[in-house]
Amino acid sequence: MAVPPIDFAAIEAARLAGVGVVKRTPITESAALSERFGGNIVFKAENLQRTGSFKIRGAMNKLASLGDAVKSGVVAGSAGNHAQAIAFAARHFGVPCEIFVPAGASLSKIEAVRSYGATLSEGGDTLSDAVALAQSRADATGMNFCHPFDDPMVVAGQATLGLELAEDISDLSLVLVPLGGGGLTGGVALVLKQINPKIRIVGVQVRACAPYAGTPPADGPIITLADGIAVKTPGAFTRPIIEQFVDEIVVVEEDLVADAMVFLMDRGKLYVEGGGAVGVSALMSGQIKPATTGTTCVVLSGGNVDLGILPSLIRRHETQAGRRLLMYVRISDRPGGLARLLTLFAEAAANLVEVEHMREGVDLHVRETGVQIVLEVRGREHADTVMSMVRAAGYNADEINAG
Repeated sequence: MAVPPIDFAAIEAARLAGVGVVKRTPITESAALSERFGGNIVFKAENLQRTGSFKIRGAMNKLASLGDAVKSGVVAGSAGNHAQAIAFAARHFGVPCEIFVPAGASLSKIEAVRSYGATLSEGGDTLSDAVALAQSRADATGMNFCHPFDDPMVVAGQATLGLELAEDISDLSLVLVPLGGGGLTGGVALVLKQINPKIRIVGVQVRACAPYAGTPPADGPIITLADGIAVKTPGAFTRPIIEQFVDEIVVVEEDLVADAMVFLMDRGKLYVEGGGAVGVSALMSGQIKPATTGTTCVVLSGGNVDLGILPSLIRRHETQAGRRLLMYVRISDRPGGLARLLTLFAEAAANLVEVEHMREGVDLHVRETGVQIVLEVRGREHADTVMSMVRAAGYNADEINAG
């Protein structure tokens, strides 16, 4: 094995740099995944880390490594998690901090950055744009530039997670790690492969942005639930580490990211952002099988979920599970016409979620109106019963496929 670019002394120093700030996050068993896919599957819950992601590990080590130069302040470009970590670390060290984020960055992450006292500016469409703006600002002001992943001090900080895995899981066999720029995946792989070369390391990317898997991202902004790992260009420092120490890279689809997020909330009681949930997506897709012997660990790298996306995730899940029924019904456009239909739903024990009149752009009798109905039902069988009751009562009703 070639000499690694970061030695264990540097990683232990990074651990010391985080004392009092970086949490030793728990290893939690996943009975639901273990029963579904076999093997012994656990989570490394970095979604419970300070600032909501693993990024605080690298941020604390980077600022500590600057020595007295840190007093000049720090500047960083980030999609959100690195920004929060640098802002928090800057507050810890008592130094100025400026952050650049791409336009459209997560509102919850932006608010958190500001709450830590950093000056925040939006600029550019992508993470690369934000990083370039931060670098220019550092050059112009003399502040210290803090790259989100392509920095030995940052990678050494992220590598401390690998030390914890080795210490806390005696029979560790397989690790699934979200792969964005490569700081976390590279750091974890670098540590674990030296401790035990037989441990298999899998990096997981999302289809919308998978450069390590050889998929060129589209130009412009990247629209994905996994925005935290939507890095278009691998780092000059991190890419060789990934190539040397990571066994396999897989790519998951956007729908599976949504499924994994809901699964973790529903069955794991864990609040995990899209980029942090892709390891679970890889298991759900069947691309990765759990280890037959020893423990499989899925790293949940962050929990900074934008609250605005939750309603759509839940609606999608409820519909797929057959617990939401959408229908279009033609009713008499006379007083009491809608009331009679709603009474029928009550008799069927279906809960009304939403009703919308639709009179434009549909073929209706002059004395008819159309209504689109959303109902909460107990499952597919109950949905079929409700549809049968509506039609038996003489209504012209069509179920709408929301998938």
